[in-house]
Amino acid sequence: MTRGSSRSSSECRRPLLGRQRESDAVRRLLDAARSRRGGALVVRGEPGIGKTALIDQALTAHGLTVLRAVGAAFESELTFAALHQLCRPVLRRQDRLPTPQRRALDAAFGRTPGSAPDRFHVGLAVLNLLSEAASEQPVLCVVDDAHWLDRASAQALVFVARRVRDEPVALLFAEREESDEGDESDEGGGSFHRSLEGLPELPLRGLGDDDARRLLDAQIRAPLDRAVRDRIIAEARGNPLALLELPQTVDLAGGFALPTSLSVPGKVAASYRTRIAALPSGARDVLLLAAAEPTGNAALLHAAALQLGLPGDAVTRAEDSGLVTVGGWVRFRHPLVRSVVYQSATPDERRTVHRALAVATAVTEPDRRAWHFSQAAHQPDEDAAAALEQVADRARARGGAAAAAAFLERAAYLTPDPARRAVRALDSAYAKRDIGAADCALSLLAMAQDGPLDDVRRADAATLHARISFDRSRDDASVSELLAAARLMAPLDTRAARETFLEAFGAAVFVGRFAATDRMRDIAVSARTTGPTPPRPLDRLLDGLTTQVTHGYVAAVPELRRAVDAYRHGAGRDAYDVGQLWAACGPTMDLWDDAAWRALATRQLELVRGAGMLAELPVALSFRALAHVHAGEFADAAALVAEAHAIAAEAGTPDMLHVDVTVAAWRGDEKRTLELADVATRDARARGEGRLLSATEYARTVLLNGLGRYDAALTTCRTAAELDEISFHAWIPLEFIEAATHAGRPELAEPVLERLSERTAAAGSDWALGTELRSRALLTRGPATEKLYREAIECFARSEGAPHLARARLLYGEWLRREGRQTDARAELQSVYEQLTALGMAAYARRAARELAATGARARKRPGGAPGRLTPQEFQIARLVATGATSKEVGIQLFLSPRTIDAHLRNVFRKLGITSRRQLRGLELTHDRMSD
Repeated sequence: MTRGSSRSSSECRRPLLGRQRESDAVRRLLDAARSRRGGALVVRGEPGIGKTALIDQALTAHGLTVLRAVGAAFESELTFAALHQLCRPVLRRQDRLPTPQRRALDAAFGRTPGSAPDRFHVGLAVLNLLSEAASEQPVLCVVDDAHWLDRASAQALVFVARRVRDEPVALLFAEREESDEGDESDEGGGSFHRSLEGLPELPLRGLGDDDARRLLDAQIRAPLDRAVRDRIIAEARGNPLALLELPQTVDLAGGFALPTSLSVPGKVAASYRTRIAALPSGARDVLLLAAAEPTGNAALLHAAALQLGLPGDAVTRAEDSGLVTVGGWVRFRHPLVRSVVYQSATPDERRTVHRALAVATAVTEPDRRAWHFSQAAHQPDEDAAAALEQVADRARARGGAAAAAAFLERAAYLTPDPARRAVRALDSAYAKRDIGAADCALSLLAMAQDGPLDDVRRADAATLHARISFDRSRDDASVSELLAAARLMAPLDTRAARETFLEAFGAAVFVGRFAATDRMRDIAVSARTTGPTPPRPLDRLLDGLTTQVTHGYVAAVPELRRAVDAYRHGAGRDAYDVGQLWAACGPTMDLWDDAAWRALATRQLELVRGAGMLAELPVALSFRALAHVHAGEFADAAALVAEAHAIAAEAGTPDMLHVDVTVAAWRGDEKRTLELADVATRDARARGEGRLLSATEYARTVLLNGLGRYDAALTTCRTAAELDEISFHAWIPLEFIEAATHAGRPELAEPVLERLSERTAAAGSDWALGTELRSRALLTRGPATEKLYREAIECFARSEGAPHLARARLLYGEWLRREGRQTDARAELQSVYEQLTALGMAAYARRAARELAATGARARKRPGGAPGRLTPQEFQIARLVATGATSKEVGIQLFLSPRTIDAHLRNVFRKLGITSRRQLRGLELTHDRMSD
């Protein structure tokens, strides 16, 4: 860590030649941090274009605490290496963080053993660590060569960069544009990737001819033939490094002849190669050692040079070349020099220096030591492979899935024994699939399947291949492959087979109408032949679902209830994996058990938040949001949907469009519902996601019924009603019967009602009975109708389904009007109009208003002042603070720093006209407080 320079502001802000605009952009970032407004900027361009120069200029800025890290190719395989480099100077403040965050950092940095920390939990810890450091002086985080960041560090830094708006923290990155020429973008061992997608960018382009001429003239003091100068400028194409480096390898008197087919970085690389080739062999060896050792550890460089038996003046000669400096740390003149040095060496020369570095590396750094040994191997080597396997285990324990996958892959290729190589290849394939590297996973899987695998591992390989197929295509063929894999595993490992059967079942539900007609039955019949003792919650769930498919809903109800109870009253993560809870939520809806649904959805969200599992958070948020919709808490649902969208973008997972469109439909937002439904329908058809298509049709039907467009509603949900899919039993029939009866097609509704009645009787909950009574009332004529409506209303009033209660009352009011009971109708319709308005169900409220107008009355709105309009995030923060949660507690839940929570609270107080948290606790926060 360095403090800002004491230079004057004007000196620090002096722009580089031809970089006024870019220097101003960096200056604005730093000034904003000094004004306690954080931000991030990615300076991106080709090698030599001036990224490092801009960063060096920023480092001279005053009034900032500077933290710095530099990415390197070999470091890209070491989990959290760059993040540790950046945070090391401020880790003394770690004791101020909440305990889970302290533990996450300790695990990430390998300081304590333990389970792998979630990458987003680490990100939150770093965010709060920087916030603490910035409490004394604004912080500038500088990361050069960000394209070589290890993925865990990159993800954590992107997480932080997106959340520093209200922090006095600036993040400045330099990232290389990917080159078409491998010798400049591959230093060996690393994985070139653009790691900072989505952050604000500052692209660097070549200098204009006038600025290029001035820079060249400043570099060359001797007279220069004009034609030669013009040729240099033309060849350099405005690249500052080329303008500085090319003249050193050019015959300035007689012109020069560089290969014209090379790009500008290629030409610069060629000039470096020329200079390197002219050095004594000892100096070249020093440069290669420095290139292969990414940490810049000068002591290690000297030790490795001694190991190679290099001359005593070798380091001095390397420094005399001007390509490297060896002081407290080893630094190359430019990052491109490292690439050229490494790529110019022969494979034998590289292996030699890696072996020397491995021997010289302290035993306290086993990861780097093992990696160097693996790079030194010129043929299969079991010792090197075993060491890499151990490194992979440590990397996985630190949350470094990408690093673990890379180590395992290298270990597999270095394994001499065919059987052991096949096992390691299979382990590596699993690891590659976990990080989304499907092509590499398939290649390793093929290696594993070519080797001698036992039956269990061959079944494992088949399961992995099926999972990758479903990841890629999500179609019926991949569901069939999952089923085949489960059948293959069944006689070998029953528990693993049943997990795969449930996975196949879930995949078939996901594919829905696009799956083969008997696909679910095939899965169910096969799964019923297996059954471990004692059963896990997963097994109870699988039994219930398979019974539902093979013997019908009524027969499955007892087993489904036992499964739901096992999840609801189980011991959390000790009894089941958190990810299984979403699968258990579906049966709670089919059972019309809204209390269990809410409890499981709430528990899932709490566990996922508590574990910092950000990648799982959108799914957890979506199930909890749907439970809010059922309860008529649309503002809460919308706030969770907004959070799910933000998290999905962060984690790279699909948006939960089915929840978004459902919320919009129940709120009666026609424009948004139809826009979202169009997008969701296109996506569902393109990807073969039948479940998303059914959910979208349901949402459209809810909206159309609210708008009174019953013919369109009937057409929209007819296919879904005929399909009668699992997890939609409580939703589709209700809408279909209302649409059919209002459209004058009761004959279509009657068989659906018969099926619904059988199921609701078996379920027996107030929600279920209310659904059946309301639906039967729509198909009944005469005095019995009123009794059915009243009983339905009483059942819904005892359930959590406030919107269903309001809609039942609306149907009752409409019936009263048609019966000519105008006074009773006016009273009921006015009351339900107020209820629908309060819930925020605009389309149904307008329908109630039209019915009132038909009685000769006019809908009256409840008096009340215009509320403040909070953003979804502000609304969510306000609701949490209103429960008494502290800023730190809210920040942990929402993956924000306490300072950011406080900034949002100030906006909340201003908008709501209050001044304290106590006032917030006494304020009713309903849907009309939140903006759309």
